[in-house]
Amino acid sequence: MRLIANSATGVGVLLIAADEGPVVASSSVSQFPAEERVVAITLYDLCGKNGARFSPYGWRTRMALAHKGLGYDLELVKFTEKEKVAFSGQQLVPVLVDGETVVSDSFAIACHLEDAYPDAPSLFGGKDAGAAGRGMAKAINGFVDRMVQPLIAPLIVADVFDCVDETCRDYFRTSREKRFGATLEAFQAGREEKVDAFRTALEPIRTVVKDQPFIGGPTPTYADYVLFGSLQWARLTSTFQLVETDDPIHAWFERVLDSNGAVAREEPIAATAA
Repeated sequence: MRLIANSATGVGVLLIAADEGPVVASSSVSQFPAEERVVAITLYDLCGKNGARFSPYGWRTRMALAHKGLGYDLELVKFTEKEKVAFSGQQLVPVLVDGETVVSDSFAIACHLEDAYPDAPSLFGGKDAGAAGRGMAKAINGFVDRMVQPLIAPLIVADVFDCVDETCRDYFRTSREKRFGATLEAFQAGREEKVDAFRTALEPIRTVVKDQPFIGGPTPTYADYVLFGSLQWARLTSTFQLVETDDPIHAWFERVLDSNGAVAREEPIAATAA
């Protein structure tokens, strides 16, 4: 088995050790009929109540696989089932197993898919884009992780709790309240005032997508999927409106929802069942 380390993090004696969010009932299902699968890929992804899949990092990888047209087998992992991905040398999801290769960290997974399947549609803008396309995606990845994702949590975290499997709720509450230094409810309180800071943080992206369909240009690229994953996390777990309907970000998000055969739009909204 080949284990890939993420050189960008400087970590990974066995594999990537970047923080990909919480590890998440256990089942193994196929995303595509067997006759359509031409590669032996398994994705280990977070799940909540009733098998809901809402991890922002998992969505980055799901969209990357859909973009490449790659079928895969799915292994659902609850928040407290860290042992399911222990083989990867760390405890976080998503984890991708591609034949003998094991990869974690969503950006590292995207790079692996791009390199392993060069004849499938490019995640980084095509061969002509080269290192520049991959570099742009990496920059967006860092921007979302450091500047956007932390602003979403105070707006929806108590709503996310309602979407977590009941067997994992004590863990989720305890770990998040320790991290935030407040109860989930207190941390989310006043979100109507907090949301403006989140919307302002999206201005660099807004300036791009008001003039072109996607961050990557006329068609979506991995740079789009990075931010999309965070907004999809909120869409699936909360009824709180993060973005106004007249915002160019909203129109861009709708276009990404419809991309790749609208695979993201087909995911059940966990918040309605919470």
